[in-house]
Amino acid sequence: MAEKPENPVTTHFEFGGVLGAPFMLLSLPLTTYALYFLCPNASHCSILEVPPLPSLSSLFSLEAIGVFVAWFALQVLFYNVLPGDVGEGLPIKRLGGKRLKYKFNGLNALYASLVLYIAVVYLNLLPVVFVYDQFVPLLSAAILFSYALSVYLYASSFKKNALLAEGGNSGHPIYDFFIGRELNPRIGSFDLKYFCELRPGLIGWMLINFSLALKQYALHGSITNSMMLVCAFQGWYVYDALLSEPAILSTMDIVQDGFGFMLAFGDLAWVPFVYSLQARYLVDHPVNLSWPHFLAVIAVQALGYAIFRGANGQKDAFRRNPADPALAHLKTLQTKRGTALLVSGWWGYARHINYLGDLLMGLSWCLPTGFGTPLTYFYFIYFAILLIHRDRRDDHNCAHKYGEDWEKYKKLVPYRILPYVY
Repeated sequence: MAEKPENPVTTHFEFGGVLGAPFMLLSLPLTTYALYFLCPNASHCSILEVPPLPSLSSLFSLEAIGVFVAWFALQVLFYNVLPGDVGEGLPIKRLGGKRLKYKFNGLNALYASLVLYIAVVYLNLLPVVFVYDQFVPLLSAAILFSYALSVYLYASSFKKNALLAEGGNSGHPIYDFFIGRELNPRIGSFDLKYFCELRPGLIGWMLINFSLALKQYALHGSITNSMMLVCAFQGWYVYDALLSEPAILSTMDIVQDGFGFMLAFGDLAWVPFVYSLQARYLVDHPVNLSWPHFLAVIAVQALGYAIFRGANGQKDAFRRNPADPALAHLKTLQTKRGTALLVSGWWGYARHINYLGDLLMGLSWCLPTGFGTPLTYFYFIYFAILLIHRDRRDDHNCAHKYGEDWEKYKKLVPYRILPYVY
């Protein structure tokens, strides 16, 4: 960056602010452990019983750390050597409208990862039950790596001419460390935040699920239709995210949030090891769905995906080229900032109609586990809370950004997430 960017001091705090940040730094990793130890095997799965504390030695293994670091390094290699188009992100106002460049080769990384995974399983380079048996040490490795990466990110954010996130420049070290200080930390042209959002954790999540399905087969001699649905739905979610890779450049994570522990831990530890909870549960508690149950779950997933992809695709296309003739039928509200807000199409139903699709898909991931424990519905409950909070964050930011135009917009699109309800 040739010129020093304007970096305003943060005055609005999230997640409990200065006091909440250290709590989140400790509670998030502990939550991932709790979700495992509340339901570690077939003989114990209850939220009403406090599990015994594990020994420290059972939480870590050098083998798991080596596998995790090798996986991360492999994804870095794939990003740099595999072919892919190069595109631009949204204009950065504080850099005079400059657009950063990004490489789109996520699908190629997924294909290469799948080929390598099949080879590892076929050649028995790692036992097919490795992920299940080493689940906690792998989780611990991801947590340790997230902390280490976050230390680097925080330290590197003090380099000359770094563009800081508007929400991560408070001057309170622990808070800034958690929320993320630098907006687009890079090593040369390698964007760390963009890479972590879509690569190691997301692709890893798919392969963890496949490994858990193989463990179910090893234990029971078959893979249940419920496990097939979980692997198919979540695998499609990963594939679709990589298929629509450029769309992530218009999301809050990329455009607004800094890259610190919150996103690093979420990308590398939370996503692959919490989102795979349903598949892990089904290893020890196999569920064979009736045909009505099976088809009903597919219907929920299909409806959620239609809303999610339709809304996000429409938003991304409009942000990239508002003059696109294909979008001419959409109504907009022109703001004093010179930009326009969609008030029809998908975005006329609710201000975050895409969140409704996300929630329906999340519900469809939980339903195949049946109703034996509320633990497998943790994802849906947590995600609903997260999206409601994110909606509130976005409302606050947009009110500051658009002023009275935002109030006009809310009158035209009165519902937040669920049309006619909320």
